[in-house]
Amino acid sequence: MAYVTGLLQALYVVCIALVAAYACGTLYVLLVYVRYARQQPAIPAPPERDSDWPRVTVQLPLYNERYVARRAIDAMAALDYPHDRLHIQILDDSTDDTTDLIHGRIEQLKAAGLRIDLIHRINRQGYKAGALANAFDQTDGDFMAIFDADFIPAPDFLRRVIPHFLENDRIGLVQTRWGHLNAADNALTHSQALAFDGHFGVEQFARSADGIVLSFNGTGGVWRRKCVAEAGGWQSDTLTEDFDLSYRAQIAGWRFKYVRDVVVPGEIPGQIAVYKQQQARWAKGSIQVMLKLIWPLIRSDLSIRNRIMGVMQMMQYAVQMVVLLLLLLTPPMIVLHGFDNLPLGLLSVLTLSAPLTYALGQQALYRQDWPRRMAYLPVLLLLGMGMACNNGRAVISGLLGQPGEFKRTPKFHMNSANLSKNDWWVRSQYASLLATPNIVGEMLLGLYSLLGFIAAVLIMPSMIPSMLIYVSACFLIVGWGLYDRWLLTRPLPGVESEAMQQPGR
Repeated sequence: MAYVTGLLQALYVVCIALVAAYACGTLYVLLVYVRYARQQPAIPAPPERDSDWPRVTVQLPLYNERYVARRAIDAMAALDYPHDRLHIQILDDSTDDTTDLIHGRIEQLKAAGLRIDLIHRINRQGYKAGALANAFDQTDGDFMAIFDADFIPAPDFLRRVIPHFLENDRIGLVQTRWGHLNAADNALTHSQALAFDGHFGVEQFARSADGIVLSFNGTGGVWRRKCVAEAGGWQSDTLTEDFDLSYRAQIAGWRFKYVRDVVVPGEIPGQIAVYKQQQARWAKGSIQVMLKLIWPLIRSDLSIRNRIMGVMQMMQYAVQMVVLLLLLLTPPMIVLHGFDNLPLGLLSVLTLSAPLTYALGQQALYRQDWPRRMAYLPVLLLLGMGMACNNGRAVISGLLGQPGEFKRTPKFHMNSANLSKNDWWVRSQYASLLATPNIVGEMLLGLYSLLGFIAAVLIMPSMIPSMLIYVSACFLIVGWGLYDRWLLTRPLPGVESEAMQQPGR
């Protein structure tokens, strides 16, 4: 028995060390942020004449986006940029009626003098990366702005972003901040907004300000064409083509810049199944990128700091697998008194790095009411822990080299104007895609954590708070999934909502 206890203790200490190392990296980013937080960003001067602006291609990848495609196309068409310098590509891989719904609008814009092309593929080879690679040679743009279907840039987006490239010809990417169209939808969207704001308000800002490697976030960014070409172009051997190209470009010596003051709002998943699917894709894709690029990164000419910070960013979702392992180890450790003499106090201090990131992000972006927004922090922390099963499975799948489909995140035309009708998604054509995955495994994990809680009550009362958090996190995810399933199966009174009837809006 002593041997088993010792083995469990050793595994637990290794897991704690890995979590602590990742937390130290986050704390370092926070220290960098504090150093630059009050620094006013320089605003580069724009070209004086329209003829001096470079050629820009705006790319809008679509796959079955009937509810938001028209809105996105109209936003691209509204961009205030010299028309002879602008080319819009609609990269449509749709297999539903999305193509039919947008074709007429594209023809209208063409007739109005806008250079806009519909590139429709009859297969989805390479998914989003394949669509971007296919369109790369079909345009002459010096720069390429990329937006997902639910993101709505302001008309002055290009005029505010392109000048940042003109001050340094080694800047390969300018990333802008994600805003939120439907943050107030429900507790899930509130919590995700809090997490996104921490990432974009603090982490991306600090990395850019101090020259630390950072990643393109897949949308709301502009690439220099030469950078994409020299880095090897868009490749589809991972599920996170944005993360992959970002590191290949920086390993090749290109610099990235983040502009926090330019905001592009997008739609946040309001259903737990959509959120889990999105997180699983990001988790598996990041591990695929790690396996592909960790050795090229380590052997690169980047600074030691950038190599370390790059490795840590590649492993960010691997921490979820460690959290899952900690949960599995805790009940037997309680029963076997394995926590005796283990120094866990330091970990408690280091775990404050995530809440501090979220708090500083809110303070930076919403100076007037940021304390009110922090009310969703407990939900976000429980959500992050409860996702350990979902994301841990995805990480393991990536480590095992299992192939995976790029499962898109369905969009439902949610925004602040229609939040009172937040069940519209139930009536959509894409509702059948939202069967909550892994719910049986999550229920079993919740029951396992409940047994650990009972063991803590009977054997080790000091572990009651920790086990209560585990139990709450697991059953929060299960409860959310069951609630969404109930919404999908209950009888729906009345006719379809206006948003579902008029997908072009």
